[in-house]
Amino acid sequence: MLYIYSGANFLCLIESKQFSALKPLPGFGNVHPPAAAMHQQFRAALPNPGNNAAAAASSGAQSRRSTGWKLAEEQACRDDVTRLCPKHTWTNNLSVLECLQDKKEDTEIATDCNHLLWNYKLNLTTDPKFESVALEVCTSTMLELKECADEERGKGYLMSCLVDHRVNVTERQCHQYITKMTSIIFSDYRLICGFMDKCREDINTLQCGSIAVGEKDLHSQGEVIACLERALVREAEQQDKAHQIKDACKKSIMRVAELSADDFHLDRYLYFSCRDDRERFCENTQVGEGRVYKCLFNHKFEEAMSEKCRNALTTRQKLIAQDYKVSYSLAKACKADLRKYRCNPDTSMPRAREARLSYLLLCLESAVHRGRTVTGDCQGEMLDYRRMLMEDFSLSPEIVLVARGDKGTVDNLCQTALQTLIQSADPGADYRIDRALNEACESVIQTACKHIRSGDPMILSCLMEHLYTEKMVQDCEHRLLELQYFISRDWKLDPILYRKCQNDASRLCYTPGWNESSELMPPGAVFSCLYRHAYRTEEQGRRLTRDCKVEVQRILHQRALDVKLDPELQKRCMTDLGKWCSEKTDTGQELECLQDHLEDLVSSCRDVVGNLTELESEDIQIEALLIRACEPVIQSHCHDVADNQIDTGNLLECLVQNKHQREMNDKCAVGVTHFQLVQMKDFRFSYKFKMACKEDVLKLCPNIEKKADVVICLSTTVRNDTLQDVKDQRVSLKCRKQLRVEELEMSEDIRLEPELHDACKKDINKLCSSVAYGNAQIIECLKENKKQLSQVCHQKIFKLQETEMMDPELDYQLMRVCKQMIKRFCTESDAKNVLQCLKLNKNSELMDPKCKQMITKRQITQNTDYRLNPVLRKACKADIPKFCQSILNKASDANELEGQVISCLKLKYADQRLSGDCEDQIRVILQESALDYRLDPQLQVHCRNEITRLCAEEAAAQEQTGQVEECLKNNLLKIKQEECKTEVLNMLKESKADIFVDPVLHTACALDLKHHCAAINPGRGRQMSCLMEALQDKQVRLQPECKRRLQDRIDMWSYAAKVAPAEGFSDLAAQVMTSPSKNYILFMIALAVSLLFLVGLLCGRITKRVTRELKDR
Repeated sequence: MLYIYSGANFLCLIESKQFSALKPLPGFGNVHPPAAAMHQQFRAALPNPGNNAAAAASSGAQSRRSTGWKLAEEQACRDDVTRLCPKHTWTNNLSVLECLQDKKEDTEIATDCNHLLWNYKLNLTTDPKFESVALEVCTSTMLELKECADEERGKGYLMSCLVDHRVNVTERQCHQYITKMTSIIFSDYRLICGFMDKCREDINTLQCGSIAVGEKDLHSQGEVIACLERALVREAEQQDKAHQIKDACKKSIMRVAELSADDFHLDRYLYFSCRDDRERFCENTQVGEGRVYKCLFNHKFEEAMSEKCRNALTTRQKLIAQDYKVSYSLAKACKADLRKYRCNPDTSMPRAREARLSYLLLCLESAVHRGRTVTGDCQGEMLDYRRMLMEDFSLSPEIVLVARGDKGTVDNLCQTALQTLIQSADPGADYRIDRALNEACESVIQTACKHIRSGDPMILSCLMEHLYTEKMVQDCEHRLLELQYFISRDWKLDPILYRKCQNDASRLCYTPGWNESSELMPPGAVFSCLYRHAYRTEEQGRRLTRDCKVEVQRILHQRALDVKLDPELQKRCMTDLGKWCSEKTDTGQELECLQDHLEDLVSSCRDVVGNLTELESEDIQIEALLIRACEPVIQSHCHDVADNQIDTGNLLECLVQNKHQREMNDKCAVGVTHFQLVQMKDFRFSYKFKMACKEDVLKLCPNIEKKADVVICLSTTVRNDTLQDVKDQRVSLKCRKQLRVEELEMSEDIRLEPELHDACKKDINKLCSSVAYGNAQIIECLKENKKQLSQVCHQKIFKLQETEMMDPELDYQLMRVCKQMIKRFCTESDAKNVLQCLKLNKNSELMDPKCKQMITKRQITQNTDYRLNPVLRKACKADIPKFCQSILNKASDANELEGQVISCLKLKYADQRLSGDCEDQIRVILQESALDYRLDPQLQVHCRNEITRLCAEEAAAQEQTGQVEECLKNNLLKIKQEECKTEVLNMLKESKADIFVDPVLHTACALDLKHHCAAINPGRGRQMSCLMEALQDKQVRLQPECKRRLQDRIDMWSYAAKVAPAEGFSDLAAQVMTSPSKNYILFMIALAVSLLFLVGLLCGRITKRVTRELKDR
């Protein structure tokens, strides 16, 4: 009897030429008694009413009974045999039968001959005497196959049983006999035991053909089975409400397909459809064991393959997909492994799911992935059929079914079906299974991955590492992403990841087996679970093993190349991708776009993007495209941290610190800056900052998320604690250290300070549109144009400058330009005193010109407002409100005082009324501004026109050494603007108090000061008075230049005294003390006072005597 268990489709062809090579078997020659008995039975069956040709054939055969009946001599077939069959076959009836029944064209054989052949074959399969031949040649086999020995005789059951068990037959003659009989039985479905009875109704309903003999010729009978097979496939795919074939017929159809699995000649429809293709593609392929089928499968999609053969092959393949036993080679090679790993079907279920090819592959692949041994032959067969499933999606009925569904419901179902197909084919284990990928990526593999063994799972990983590189070709890129799309949605499809992490996944994520599923932990959620544990600290516990963590990091790096490779991200952010990022289609742009619009995303998408960004901040190598772009700077400056297996934000920090090295290219700089900007959206996106300050943030800055706001909050707390000299600072030490790093990074780009950037956006567009971001260039541009800034921007820039002057390390441009000079001159200086140190060394011969220029800029800025000079502000905190309160009353918090307070203090310095500390600072300012007029804001404001008119050449000098000030002094009489003249007179007045304030005079008299005034301390006009006394002393010989300059100064002071007389006693006293004739004036004043005292004393005595005389009277 014939039975089936499941269904699939069959594709390969098997040659039948082997039959002609067989020797005549016992009972089939002209002289064997069983043959005569068979012939006699045949002749009894020959009469056919209404068929004269058959009767004639019967009569002819009867006349030759005594000499042995020959099919070739029958009148009905004589002409056809003579025309179509080789002469040496005429004496062997089975050879003639084989020759005639294999003719392709319907018109090649006469109708009478067809009927003769039909009756001959029918007698062969039902004659009890014929069965006796089987018992004779299969004696040993019958002893082994008791189920066949017990079959009822005369109904064809014995032959069906022997055909069913032919793979277990070891007797040579018995096997040859059964093979011959198999070719006869499968030539017509009506000869297959029980087939017609079980499928009669379905054949008629499906209109697959006629049951009555004669209504169809012999060669069309294979089409009946083919028709039923196609109907069975349609039913599996649920096409157009397909007819439901009865279970008994289904079993028969699948059993027929199974029994014809080893020899394609037995699948009559496929044999005739592919006979020419077999000669074209598989001429040298040996028949048997399904080899011709497999050969034709491999050529199925070639252009030379005929369409009819391709369709027949596809039907055969679909039957294999429904029942793996329809593939002879697969069933044979994997029989032991299926039994070993309990993958055998449940025989109690007629079409159990375990019989499906996909189940077989999943079961055996599970064993392989668990490290179990599967025979090489079986693995080879599995590889062939996994490739077959990947090549033609139509072989998976689930995919065909959902592909016809309504739009809107297709996506999820189709994806699930495709996911199942990918798991069954398991191309992640061997890329060659995906023929399209293999062909598209062959050139890339040969160049980029040639060091990896062919078929190794690492080939896919290598291809992913070269995705979007110059070695990748576009077709390979597309095919690779198609496959990775599905692999990324089931962690088990990456064999390396599964092997290294299966124990961790079971321990931490409670995952099921490889070919099992769990609603609580679906495949897509396992990887999320793994990477959450991958980045746990030791304190948090339950971490991944080292090997597993390395693989998780590898996958994360690869997934970052494309958002489609991150299932959770794509699922939750599909709407936002369409809304905000529809135009961002280039590599890596979609994720960047989502990060840029983080605040605008729906909550579920925002959470996913936030988590991914947070993960990237810890391990920036996840950003594979960024790492590729930054390879030169990493190799030059960050190779130490890049080589670490575990990154904790160090690589990103290194890239930021080296963002302006010459190795840094535009792509890398843009990528690093983008990530910095994203970090500003949430302090959690800065891993090192988060880890160092999370406790401080919770305690001091709760409910604040934006990094800029958190930095401001913590910085303000640190500054307040520092100013108040708090013993125990509220911000922890480790947080203060990292806070400093964050502040320094933020100073590099105005966009990293969102509040400042928003306030100055219009001013940037107006004044700095041609200036590039980065290197603090925009901030520097705004500083240089601050007089043109809007009120709100000006206020922010002033506050920024105030902060930078208090903490020069935050002045990015200063620190960048003067980096080497700081190392040379200020290595021992505190960070907050760097600018002060640079100012002291500004005029050194070793000072870099660019740094000197930057120092001058900062000095100009400081002198515009005392609040921008923290050292001065501290030294003069008592003097400023005492002497300059009127100026302070007019001041605002956001606007510079244009040097008014400093000018006020300068005048008090000249009057020698300042405190010691304040006097020292003002002296420094006077000395600096005496060398460079630009450091005196009041002079610049009031004398701009006069400088242009009188001192243009001196002002244009690249190196300022007091030329402009000297020019103005020399042209004092030519100055027309009273405000400018007053400023110049103030300079003269200040120079009388300290010779260092007059650089020209100090240079001219340097030797004389050393020789004559070395013992006199500078300040308060003491050294100037010394030189004046030496000038008047005829015994002292001064240098001619010093003498000339001193005389010029005396003339200027005299003019100044006339033009600007003393306004009060204090001014008068100051003039006397700074006068060259100070000693003479003081002597005359003392003499006058003495005379007045003597006169008063004399007058007193006279008055007393007169008073006494009056009393005596």
